[in-house]
Amino acid sequence: MLAYVVRRLWQMIPTMLGVILLIFFLFNWVGGDPAYILAGKMSSPEQIENIRKQLGVDQPYYVQLWIFIQQILTFDYGASWSTGEPVSQIILTRLGPSLTLLIPLTILQTVISIVLALAIASVRGSLTDRMVMMLCTIGMSISILVYIIVFQYILAYQLSWFPVQGWSDSFSQNLFQYSLLPILIMLVVSIAPTLRLYRSFILDEINQDYVRTARAKGVGESRVLGVHVLRNASIPIVTEVMASLPALLIGAFLIERFFGIPGIGREIIIAVERSDFPVIKAITVYIAALTMIFNLIADLIYKLLDPRVQLK
Repeated sequence: MLAYVVRRLWQMIPTMLGVILLIFFLFNWVGGDPAYILAGKMSSPEQIENIRKQLGVDQPYYVQLWIFIQQILTFDYGASWSTGEPVSQIILTRLGPSLTLLIPLTILQTVISIVLALAIASVRGSLTDRMVMMLCTIGMSISILVYIIVFQYILAYQLSWFPVQGWSDSFSQNLFQYSLLPILIMLVVSIAPTLRLYRSFILDEINQDYVRTARAKGVGESRVLGVHVLRNASIPIVTEVMASLPALLIGAFLIERFFGIPGIGREIIIAVERSDFPVIKAITVYIAALTMIFNLIADLIYKLLDPRVQLK
């Protein structure tokens, strides 16, 4: 297994180089000249040229590319163009609030979806199954903005069960007070598609020969579903969870924006609005690296779940 991990880490290098070249190309040729954006409409050519020198975009492209690679290797992306705060400090301070939301959300979403999927799969084809699938379809067709507005107005503003918005320096207060309603909203939004997906994974396994053999031996239905079926269906479930983690990190920007949570998603929106390219580039690189790392972790979990899986 160690040799496989080393080999996969080595294979990440050319993939990461491709990501770096793509990011560099997009921000230097497609993104336009940042000096014009930062200078504003009322600016002289001298001011624009001065900004270009300060940003280092007046240098040849190969020099800029090498500087970008050095920034990635040293984890030092310079300072934010809009605030002057070090980019590394911005990411470190915004990562905590995002993880405060996403770690409980991922655990709750996975556990609840698996339990519901097993329950629905056990009564497949019944009226209950069809009703739940219909409710999931309805839930998926409603925009997350509707959930945010309705839940925030009714549960927070009208009933005062939760704070309308806010964040503090206390981890316990953030986890058990400010993050409860955002987690609830994201859970309601994500349960419908996740339940449908996990149900399909479980139904694929229910019709396999080993399930019929277990039932023929007199194994109880709960044990068949909870042990035999779930263990084999857990491999695609792990794939889905690991693949969605990096996207969740930046996909919660609406929640963070509406509830005033200073997380990564909210920071990306602010950086885009201000054309703060160093922040955007740094987060893009980190998300790409996390995606590859989570894929590697998923492969290792496969081996733990099913020893028959060969890591090649």
